[in-house]
Amino acid sequence: MRQDQHRFTIHTHGKALYEFTDEVADWLERTGIESGMLTLFCRHTSASLLINENAASAVQRDLLRWLDKAVPEGNHYEHDSEGPDDMPAHIRTMLTGASLNVPVGGGRMLLGTWQGLYLAEHRSASHSREIIAHIIGE
Repeated sequence: MRQDQHRFTIHTHGKALYEFTDEVADWLERTGIESGMLTLFCRHTSASLLINENAASAVQRDLLRWLDKAVPEGNHYEHDSEGPDDMPAHIRTMLTGASLNVPVGGGRMLLGTWQGLYLAEHRSASHSREIIAHIIGE
């Protein structure tokens, strides 16, 4: 069994989905690990990780609109230390998740044809987000 770990930094420019599938695929290829399990972990409480369709950009826009409707911004939250998008960002992260597991075979992530990896930025301001990738396999 072998392991490798890498830290990805994604610079965001406000609320959006930021695809990083290619960056992970490039790193995974360099590890030389052919078969195993990849874990991705977002080190933030107001951004999250998703696997979703990467072919139609309308999917991303619909997801963001749904999150805005499901968890609206406003002054109805007790926690608002960093502004009106602060607590909604934490709730959106709770709903969407901070980690992903992706099986690896043939040296590649075994994602479906239209699946991609996304960082979901839930805050309005720009941030630098860190994602830790860990692969274990052979």
